[in-house]
Amino acid sequence: MSALAVRTQSVNLGQGFPDVDGPPGVIARAVEALHGGHNQYAPGPGLAALRQAIARHQLRHYGIEVDPDSQVVVTTGCTEAVAAALLGLVDPGDEIVVLEPYYDSYVAMIQMAGGVRRAVTLRAPDFGLDADELRAAVTPATRFMLVNSPHNPTGTVLTSVELQAVADVAIEHDLVVITDEVYEHLTYDGHRHVPLASLPGMFERTLTLSSAGKSYSFTGWKVGWATGPAELVGAVLAAKQWLTFTSGAPLQPAVAHALDEDPDFPALLAKDLQARRDLLCAGLADVGLDVRVPEGTYFATSDIRALGWKDGMAFCRALPDRAGVVAIPSQVFHDDAEAGRHLVRWAFCKQPEVIEEGLRRLAAADLRA
Repeated sequence: MSALAVRTQSVNLGQGFPDVDGPPGVIARAVEALHGGHNQYAPGPGLAALRQAIARHQLRHYGIEVDPDSQVVVTTGCTEAVAAALLGLVDPGDEIVVLEPYYDSYVAMIQMAGGVRRAVTLRAPDFGLDADELRAAVTPATRFMLVNSPHNPTGTVLTSVELQAVADVAIEHDLVVITDEVYEHLTYDGHRHVPLASLPGMFERTLTLSSAGKSYSFTGWKVGWATGPAELVGAVLAAKQWLTFTSGAPLQPAVAHALDEDPDFPALLAKDLQARRDLLCAGLADVGLDVRVPEGTYFATSDIRALGWKDGMAFCRALPDRAGVVAIPSQVFHDDAEAGRHLVRWAFCKQPEVIEEGLRRLAAADLRA
């Protein structure tokens, strides 16, 4: 869809990347590292300074204590953290309970690991987690849960009740939980992200994954991490050494600087993104779409049936020619394609003038089926 946006000169409200960089001081620290000799391989687990900064981040925000030497590993973005976690932990035939719709790398990496995914669908319009469906998805072959909150693509943030349901199932069935928390700081309207690892009985069975890319608007840097019990983090490192071996050396001191010296930036970014979210959602509603206002992430989801469409893929393929705008059909993030067939994902991590131009084009177009 991004290639389609370029080819048709459309406003790209599809792919989730910001169009403004993060803090200049963090960029300056990367430049300093480039000129200061940080251009060869970093240690496999990551630079000590960054692992220590990640440990301080977990303690400062969530009260979670981790040993930077044995319970933290730096990865090439959260996508590699997901890949290394699944490749390092999952044996062929192991079942993994996954919340769908899901970030698309999950499917590929579970397949590469030889795992079997067991989907639990977050259904429109509220995208809540049904505890009974979660329990029903667990079988004697289930070994893992892969949980994403704040959730891409729906923008939902799991409630305390939903998180406790995940914890109860994990403890009852002795499951390891892999949590993708890459949007941890991008929550709105007073909603707060609570890591599963902070719940009673969960640290010892939870591998927590995150990244600086979303929190600091450096998505292209691809610096992420995994934290948790040493044996789970060690499995990530064992797989990572055959994936990237090590991650961008001059960017690691800069990310350490961001976590330690710019700890307030993510909250300011979230406040800014909330305003952009409101701008986008109000505009989509004005053109006749049923829109769910998300609690977190970069994304809002709309139901296109009010405009007479039944298929999001057809809608999104027609949109560049009709309106000069690109969005993403949600069905591509589902096993249960029918659950997402009528849904479309929109990104609001763009400058207000870009969102306004996209909305102007949508308002001027004939969007009915």
